[in-house]
Amino acid sequence: MSVRSTLLAAGAAASVLALAACSGGAEASVAEGTAEDPIRIGVVSSGEAYWNTFADAAAAEGITVEIVNFSDYQLPNQGLSDGDLDLNQFQHLQFLAGYNVARGDDLTPIGATAVYPLGLYSTAHASVEEIPDGGEVAIPNDDTNQARALLVLQEAGLIALRDGGNSFSTPADVLADESRVTVTPVDAAQTALALQDVDASIVNNDFVGDAGLTAEDALYSDDPDASAAEPYINVWVSRAEDADDETLNQLVDIFHTEEIEQGVVEASGGTGVIKDNDAADLQAILDEIETNLAAQ
Repeated sequence: MSVRSTLLAAGAAASVLALAACSGGAEASVAEGTAEDPIRIGVVSSGEAYWNTFADAAAAEGITVEIVNFSDYQLPNQGLSDGDLDLNQFQHLQFLAGYNVARGDDLTPIGATAVYPLGLYSTAHASVEEIPDGGEVAIPNDDTNQARALLVLQEAGLIALRDGGNSFSTPADVLADESRVTVTPVDAAQTALALQDVDASIVNNDFVGDAGLTAEDALYSDDPDASAAEPYINVWVSRAEDADDETLNQLVDIFHTEEIEQGVVEASGGTGVIKDNDAADLQAILDEIETNLAAQ
């Protein structure tokens, strides 16, 4: 997931799509999941075919859902807080922690979806080992992807980070005497273009295809099962008081059926890795991120 748009999108990709107006002061309550009162789910990818599959699968279980599309990554959380949505599914735990801490909120993960590995690419070298000592690597400069990019480079053996690094590391934490390369932060959209000027770049999945690259071209990608990847697990999110709602949790189970999971992986170009962490595990990861973020 990357944060790069600013306007609310009036999605209409299927009959289940609708636009919700995010107005403060709405009373938060879980919908009944009927045609008259559908479960409203905020997303940023309603055009993906798996959402139609998901809506049909929910309907087969007697649950009507309304997929509400946004192109501003802040609005699905605000809509959930305001009661205009019943669930959202678009973000990883690191992003959720940032929202909760900034807004003093307690939006809650109730299920995992997937991790999307972040890759190191090069047009000058065929392997990590070929990148020369003293080489230059471009990384995204936004807070969310910058720290993750540094962790990827550390996993690849190209840099060392102060205290082992974490999801809040910055270039100032790179230990020059213990690192093989230097890092240059650039706008995430420019990391692929920078390949012509640097030894390698960390390129967000959003820009891999646009650059004529594929996931198979990556010299290295982070391990989706490593502890360093936990903040980047994408999640289903509800209001805290609704976290145990039976219907909402049933929707999480429906998402984890084979056909829908396959659709999610296909939509990611084969890079997505499905995760099934339970709510307690996800909350523990979120709590740690929020504690660290509040201490920054």
